[in-house]
Amino acid sequence: MTAIAIVGCGVIAPAYAQTFAELGFVDLVACADAIPERAAALAAAHDIPRATTLDDVLADPTIDCIVNLTPPLAHTAVSDAALRAGKSVFSEKPLGVDLDEGRALVALAADLGLRLGCAPDTFFGAGLQTCRAVIADGFIGEPIAANAFFLGSGPESWHPHPDIFYRRGAGPMFDMGPYYLTTLVQLLGPARAVSAAARITHAERTIGSEPRRGERIPVEVPTHVSSAIEFASGAIATVVTSFDVQASRYRNIEIYGTEATLSVPDPNYFEGPVRVRALGDTEWREIPPRPSALPARRGIGAADMLWAIGSGRAHRASGDLALHVLEMMTASFASAERGERIALTTDCMPAELIPTGLPLHTFDD
Repeated sequence: MTAIAIVGCGVIAPAYAQTFAELGFVDLVACADAIPERAAALAAAHDIPRATTLDDVLADPTIDCIVNLTPPLAHTAVSDAALRAGKSVFSEKPLGVDLDEGRALVALAADLGLRLGCAPDTFFGAGLQTCRAVIADGFIGEPIAANAFFLGSGPESWHPHPDIFYRRGAGPMFDMGPYYLTTLVQLLGPARAVSAAARITHAERTIGSEPRRGERIPVEVPTHVSSAIEFASGAIATVVTSFDVQASRYRNIEIYGTEATLSVPDPNYFEGPVRVRALGDTEWREIPPRPSALPARRGIGAADMLWAIGSGRAHRASGDLALHVLEMMTASFASAERGERIALTTDCMPAELIPTGLPLHTFDD
């Protein structure tokens, strides 16, 4: 059994705790949060033995891995401290908010012989795994271009505390961009350059949800980012992430091949329809989903990393992948600020496909 602890007991933590409870090789022994009441609530709801502090978790030699679910601005500091305490780390997205800090984390994990993983893990699901198989089988020919759109009006209408979405390390690019960019890397391979434009449309936003309805919050980051991403394969993708769009008919991802177009399901989810349409087709054809050996739920990337530690293989939601995605996001901002094309310096390869048969002893029946 691998002993793990969750650090950061916010909105996403229950989903991770539920996933770990169903694993036969993971022991969730502790959880910690800067607000003790949140840790206590998570522990009580999911039968976690200890609700404690970060310092206590880091000092415990029996804990092998930290699952870092803190807010984005805290990701780097918590992950760095955990690695230096001799523990592998799986972090929520993004890996960090600064490229140099992200590089340092990946290098530190390698130097210490520890694992570093990072969400999103939705590309493990049947929807995106099916898309990968469609492309690998040559069904759409050579991928030459893609569109990827996340278009919304912002979270202040429904989220009780939307401030974080408009601070450094968030905005539509850092909040939702990792899902779209990670998917594009899985489908098209690594990127080599980014050109972008960005804007802050409103200097303040008004909260429309309780308990803070009517309160105005400042906007620190671009709320509409349009990026042109060149991939090493030669494919070119247009990626737009926005909190400034009131309504749109465009969403998700399309891959344009020399023989057909692939419609990719929402990368924020594990499942969804996969459709293709070629020249001469009168309608879209839905592709049967490729069976996945792993459950479709948050935290499965951490589970894959923990299983990989025991088996000695590479894990799929890797630090190298997360660093490459982080560079694409930071390069978009740099390109918009400088008005120039930014060549990328990081690299990674798409993860291995998820097997269609259940790995032995990975999950309890």
